Amino acid sequence: MESNQIELKQSSLQITGMTCAACANRIEKGLNKLEGVKEANVNFAMERATITYDPTVMDLSKMEQSIQKLGYGTAKETIDLQLSGMTCAACANKIEKSLNKLPGVTNATVNFAMETAHVEYSPTEVTVADMQNQVEKLGYKAMPKQAQSNLEEHRYQEIIHQKRKLFISVLLSLPLLWSMVSHFSFTSWIWMPELFMNPWFQLALATPVQFYIGKQFYVGAFKALRNKSANMDVLIALGTSAAYFYSLYLSIVWASSADAAHHGPDLYFETSAVLITLVVLGKLFESQAKGRTSEAIKKLMGLQAKTALVVRDGQELTIPVEEVVTGDIVLVKPGEKVPVDGEVVEGTSSVDESMLTGESIPVEKNVGDFVIGATVNKNGRLRVKATKVGKETVLAQIIKVVEEAQGSKAPIQRVADRISGIFVPIVVAIAVLAFGVWYFIVTPGDFASALEKSIAILVIACPCALGLATPTSIMAGSGRAAEMGVLFKGGEHLESTHKIEAIILDKTGTITKGEPELTDVWVDNMEESDFLRLVGAAEKSSEHPLAEAIVSGIKGRGLELPEASEFEAVPGYGIRAVVEGKVILAGTRRLMAKYGVTAEQAFDQMSKLEQEGKTAMLIAIDQQYAGIVAVADTIKETSKTAVDRLKRMGLEVIMITGDNERTARAIASQVGIDNVLAEVLPEGKAEEVKKLQSQGKKVAMVGDGINDAPALALADIGMAIGTGTDVAMEAADVTLMRGDLNSIPDAIFMSRKTMRNIRQNLFWALAYNSAGIPIAAIGLLAPWVAGAAMAFSSVSVVLNALRLQRVKI
Repeated sequence: MESNQIELKQSSLQITGMTCAACANRIEKGLNKLEGVKEANVNFAMERATITYDPTVMDLSKMEQSIQKLGYGTAKETIDLQLSGMTCAACANKIEKSLNKLPGVTNATVNFAMETAHVEYSPTEVTVADMQNQVEKLGYKAMPKQAQSNLEEHRYQEIIHQKRKLFISVLLSLPLLWSMVSHFSFTSWIWMPELFMNPWFQLALATPVQFYIGKQFYVGAFKALRNKSANMDVLIALGTSAAYFYSLYLSIVWASSADAAHHGPDLYFETSAVLITLVVLGKLFESQAKGRTSEAIKKLMGLQAKTALVVRDGQELTIPVEEVVTGDIVLVKPGEKVPVDGEVVEGTSSVDESMLTGESIPVEKNVGDFVIGATVNKNGRLRVKATKVGKETVLAQIIKVVEEAQGSKAPIQRVADRISGIFVPIVVAIAVLAFGVWYFIVTPGDFASALEKSIAILVIACPCALGLATPTSIMAGSGRAAEMGVLFKGGEHLESTHKIEAIILDKTGTITKGEPELTDVWVDNMEESDFLRLVGAAEKSSEHPLAEAIVSGIKGRGLELPEASEFEAVPGYGIRAVVEGKVILAGTRRLMAKYGVTAEQAFDQMSKLEQEGKTAMLIAIDQQYAGIVAVADTIKETSKTAVDRLKRMGLEVIMITGDNERTARAIASQVGIDNVLAEVLPEGKAEEVKKLQSQGKKVAMVGDGINDAPALALADIGMAIGTGTDVAMEAADVTLMRGDLNSIPDAIFMSRKTMRNIRQNLFWALAYNSAGIPIAAIGLLAPWVAGAAMAFSSVSVVLNALRLQRVKI
């Protein structure tokens, strides 16, 4: 009976979003109602839930979903691990599966090309040490990801080590290769030292190559087989061992025979030695090429200032930029880089922000303005109060997005991973079958000939190129896009962007500059100054760009604005405020109708202003129509060009705005957009995205405001203008750092180029293996030729991916 009892498990979850003890009680009750949960206790002070449950019925992911349905969240941490010891995509798949099986690990993805693992986990359930132990059990090593400089040093040392091994391997393999070449009839004129043909001399040369240089393949193969899987190392170890040990057997037989005094037997020591040499050479080229795929990260990191001049205790100190803390006063001299993000507290200057915006004209900076780290101070001396340092700076966030995109896995890669996972066992089976066919049927009893064919199959079929095909292209493509000011948040978004069929562009701040100006004022039966004072006071509490333009224009006329005692924004309609006891309404025709204000007498004038591309707002004071104010937002210089490019790419371009139909069409006609969705409420933008998706179209939404966030999140691809709000950028899949609409076709262009590159890599990797196996099986491929082809197939895939770094628009 005792043995049949279910073993309960206890786990902890860190809870976020609780505001009081009632929240804790609610979560506790919700968890206790779940099937399989025996007991749940939520500690409000520690923000932690401790749950005892039956693991055969319940798991952590279901509990997390339950907590999220109650309106709370669970804290997750992420860690990037630097991996070593992987030799092919099968190794990466094995580590990924093993990490995902750990309790508390929500998601783990391993990037073979970058040799990293990105793990999302619950810190109360699993530790980084647990992950490292899990990886080490598989025979690999994992360390928390090093800083870029340390990582570069590690790669440099690794390449030096590989070069040393390659030199030794070439030195020992050349005499063996020489002896092999002399067997060909057309090379009979080549002088051959008698010593080179001696089996014991060949054994002496081949043994260090086999067991010192080739040790990595044996170790890798052992680890793989111990964990009941197979990888490239298994194929190399099998193929070279077969050639080496068969040659050793022939040498022993020859030594004990009567022919020992004569010419030695036909041996295959050169096959194993040359194969290992070629694979090591291929790995060296591959490592050097892979190092170049992170060029974008190196360039971005190179933009950072190395030191900062700070004022502490009245003294000016030069310190490493890493030591600057929030609140420090930083001095920035002319010609120097701004070391951190901050607010100007003294001085005026112009700052070159082209690294961020792509705009070559320097931006004027005065007291109260914000400056961004890595931009260049041109002519004035600035005192800047540090507001964001270290990982919080804009540049650090950009680097983080690019690193995450390069380390993420595109959906198309999962296909390659599945193929790689089953490829090696199939190849071994084919090699065994080919050996049997040759030994028993084609050349009965000829062990050497049959062995040669099976070795060639084992070597030619290594799936290295298949494992590198996708990640190297994603790394190079996302890096080049970042240099263009386009940040893809992940490989899946880089892949999905090329499928876009329709683009919805928000008007304000996206097509237009988002900096409108007050252009017209029409007043009915009152003094203009009194009218403007009341309107300005009402609009002062609004965050809408149009409201800011009205307030700025009124203040520019020298008017002092009182404070509103009440304020209410009516999304999609306008505003309602109370100023000096008067109720002020400012907005659309629908706002007037909503509050029962008769304003038909102003509609003709309003229509005329709208036809000029201006946004006109009706004003009512105490339920009586009082006048009109109009603002105009100028179009970005690049908008028309960008729309033309999108149309030439075969995309449907749609403009969406809360403005009225006439104003919207006037703006749209200036940039060449025919399809206009006007008078759309903020929540209606997401609905318009749904409508297009229901027609089977892949939709991209481009916006910059908080009210665009729902539509950005719902669209197949959400693109946020980087000069916009943090909320919009957080909700988007792609960030366009330069605020230039040309970045949209740039993003689609890079997505198309990257996907084309990936397909080329996958095609050639698969075609190479598919064609190579039958050619080797019918005996048309010598093992050393197969080794050379296999080694350079990986290099060719990486070099093809690197072409993306030179793409020009």
